[in-house]
Amino acid sequence: MYPAVTSVDVNEDFTLSLGFSTGASGTLDMKPYLDFGVFRRLRDLDAFRTAHVAFDTVAWEGGIDLDPEFVYRKCKCA
Repeated sequence: MYPAVTSVDVNEDFTLSLGFSTGASGTLDMKPYLDFGVFRRLRDLDAFRTAHVAFDTVAWEGGIDLDPEFVYRKCKCA
């Protein structure tokens, strides 16, 4: 079982500050993924800023979301 994403704050450098159901928090750098598939749409900062919590993970407008296990695995958590 993976920890659920409970909060997301968008940073100007295309990173996300995340909080998890375990109380952990950290940063996910999305820059490496913005050249692939549907994530190309998020290279526009206004589109990237639409990030929100949906179904225990991070999602954006237009049906873009991340696998919650990926989010936790790739997040630099404290």
